Amino acid sequence: MEDIKNLKSGEFLVAETNPESIFIPEEFSEEQRMIAQTCQDFLNTEVYPKMTELEKGNRELMKEVLKKAGALGLMGISIPEEYGGFGQSFVTQMLVAETTGAGYSFSVAFMAHCGIGTLPILYYGNKYQRDKYIPGLASGELIGSYCLTEPGAGSDANSGKTNARLSDDGKFYILNGQKMWITNAGFADTQVVFAKIDNDRVLSAFIVESASPGLVIGPDEHKMGIKGSSTAQIYYNDVKVPVENLLGKRGEGFRIALSILHMGRIKLGANVLGAAKKAINDSVKYASERKQFGVFISTFGAIKHKLAEQVIRLFACESAVYRVSRDIDDLITRLKSDSGDTGRATIEAISHYAVEAAILKVVGSEMLDFVADEAVQIHGGMGYSAEMDVERNYRDSRINRIFEGTNEINRLLVADTAMKRAMKGDFDLFGKAAELYENLNKITETGIPGESYFEEKSGYISAFKKLILICVHVAVKKFGKSLVSEQEVMINITNMMMETYLSESLALRIQKLNSLRDNISVYRDILDVNLYDASHSIRKSAFDAISSFVQGDEAEQLLKAADILTRVNGVNVKDARRRIADKLIEDNCYKF
Repeated sequence: MEDIKNLKSGEFLVAETNPESIFIPEEFSEEQRMIAQTCQDFLNTEVYPKMTELEKGNRELMKEVLKKAGALGLMGISIPEEYGGFGQSFVTQMLVAETTGAGYSFSVAFMAHCGIGTLPILYYGNKYQRDKYIPGLASGELIGSYCLTEPGAGSDANSGKTNARLSDDGKFYILNGQKMWITNAGFADTQVVFAKIDNDRVLSAFIVESASPGLVIGPDEHKMGIKGSSTAQIYYNDVKVPVENLLGKRGEGFRIALSILHMGRIKLGANVLGAAKKAINDSVKYASERKQFGVFISTFGAIKHKLAEQVIRLFACESAVYRVSRDIDDLITRLKSDSGDTGRATIEAISHYAVEAAILKVVGSEMLDFVADEAVQIHGGMGYSAEMDVERNYRDSRINRIFEGTNEINRLLVADTAMKRAMKGDFDLFGKAAELYENLNKITETGIPGESYFEEKSGYISAFKKLILICVHVAVKKFGKSLVSEQEVMINITNMMMETYLSESLALRIQKLNSLRDNISVYRDILDVNLYDASHSIRKSAFDAISSFVQGDEAEQLLKAADILTRVNGVNVKDARRRIADKLIEDNCYKF
């Protein structure tokens, strides 16, 4: 396999990455850490003391808190300096998304404004639109929202019925329709609204001001979680939208929507890190204070298992988030040098990494669900009480598996998009897959030590990739173009891809960390347990896929190969997890 510094989206399946070429969180600059601390200080002083009141659905209070964030400059992190922002790197934007992710429903309102409410105008707007709206959105003077979903059009966004027609005098588009699940609806000043012009098959996008006559905002929805965020339906009754507020070109709305979804997915992958760290901190502090049978529950092996597993899953996700964030920064730089347009360069770079964006969205949201659930369990009966933060975290976490496209949709996108990119010639997936299939009988034992610790781990990950390619080859050979309809098989392949990408990102991070620190033994424990568990998960997914559509001798040969390619040396996972938990308990907070 070839050594490539910056891989194309999905190319990790067929290429190796040099640890020195990736970014790891341990490399954050002093400025980046100061920005993150400013965000954390804001949560401590302006958000947490008001959460009880915010959760009563106080729209005005949430808008007030958002405006304070804007006044501090927190809403301008991704906005160029010419529009009143700070023009920070994508890595820094992701760090802000992570830190504010611990802000419960404030985080939802904040991220909706800074992301989907603002960036479509920044990335796709013309100079007039940027000059008119972006400075206010960057400062918090204006609050933004994004209106795509309709009652009859959820995941199938392009089936929406909201319609726009040109007025007789040609000065306005007349907008009619309905949107639902709109975050910040109750107090947003601007809306990015998607509608079909006349009888167009595809969507167009518009910048709509909430004060427009004929625009009616419904009451806030009663939700399971994120109760502090305003979520409501919006009705458009002959709303006049100036023609100059058409965002992008006519019919470009669906492309804008998809691009913004990629951005939303990848930033959600960072956002959940902050929420998970908050839950872990709450867990270890409670476990170190709560006594049962005369001792602190943090001394119990069962509790240590939970604490360690929270850390392992979070640390792996964090490794993947910042790995791809640096890749996006590098691509933005290259695209900007070609076009000179920072906005388009940024959204194109994010959209390019669609495979990784979908992976981070799925694994991140499911990691947070696990961490939040275990946090409640560690708290026992108190975890079920609304007095405790973990109860709120548990309720709020659930929406992330639905946000930005359900996890089922995203799982299908991972495998499908990777294969489509390969078909376009971005990387040689099918050639390598066919070669591996031809040489199935040459696959021999794995799970033996390499020349070094990291070579051994790299060997396991390389074997996982080989198994994925073999499964792709056999599935394509069996189903051809109809493979996309075999959703269970596609999800099996995606699950293998996700486990492998996380494990590789984790291994690369720890290998790079090895060159920066003297003692990384506890981080090796994290990698050992991760790879041990990943191997079993990948084996099951491969067995499920193969057994679904292959029989006889071929099935026996493929299952044998899957068994060999997922073998890893045994790990004392009990002691490894205890050492991870002991560090967490000693620090009394997440300091990995």
